[in-house]
Amino acid sequence: MPIFAANLTMMFNEWSFLDRFDAAADAGFRAVEYLFPYDHTPDAVGERLRRNGLTQALFNMPPGDWAAGERGLAALPDRFAELQAGVETALRYAEATGCRRLHLMAGLADAADPTAQASYRRAVEHAADALAERGIDLLLEPINGRDMPGYFLNDFTATERLIADLDRPNVRLQFDLYHRQILHGDCTMALSRLLPITGHVQIASVPSRHEPAGEELNYPFLFAELDRLGYEGFVGCEYRPRAGTLAGLGWFTPQRAIVTGA
Repeated sequence: MPIFAANLTMMFNEWSFLDRFDAAADAGFRAVEYLFPYDHTPDAVGERLRRNGLTQALFNMPPGDWAAGERGLAALPDRFAELQAGVETALRYAEATGCRRLHLMAGLADAADPTAQASYRRAVEHAADALAERGIDLLLEPINGRDMPGYFLNDFTATERLIADLDRPNVRLQFDLYHRQILHGDCTMALSRLLPITGHVQIASVPSRHEPAGEELNYPFLFAELDRLGYEGFVGCEYRPRAGTLAGLGWFTPQRAIVTGA
């Protein structure tokens, strides 16, 4: 069965960032993910993981100036040198944390612009080759335009075609069920078809992006479908708790019980 990873950017915000590792482990999670670790040293993050027996499932490479609204550099042709430096930074954190999956954010650019397309492909190829030398997968995630207007990579079919065309075994799909439902729907059939190229799954309710319970998606059914398909990777819990992280973990209780036998 999948291993659920608490997203420490969105969950456990009642604690400071490094203390969220302790809180997630206390709540029964065996793995964590987050957007970015770069406000803390690689050693500090690695120590919290080891202290709590947690696995680092995923994090994002540096996205440019996030506070100023940047959402990645890959599709921006004049930012390639900065992207290269960001790959090296991310690899230092991956080494310290034992992380085997890194997500490359595309950035805000017109998906139909040939210059942006060429820039994005160049960036993906560079990052994939650098990560392959360390045995790390590069993840590409289509993101919906409602949450991130103007995001370059906003289509699952286009992402699937790019992965096939690149033909690099370490380039994988980051299948976020929240984004899939908003962009295209048809989550169950898409999971079945795309699981062979999927390196990571993420969840949240639609449309609110809260706990994976209720609303448009039937998550107990989708969890059972992941089991039926034989998915044994990570499921990142990339949602915003409605009213406190611990108060909203009722959905996780049966999943935790399956893992622990409790």
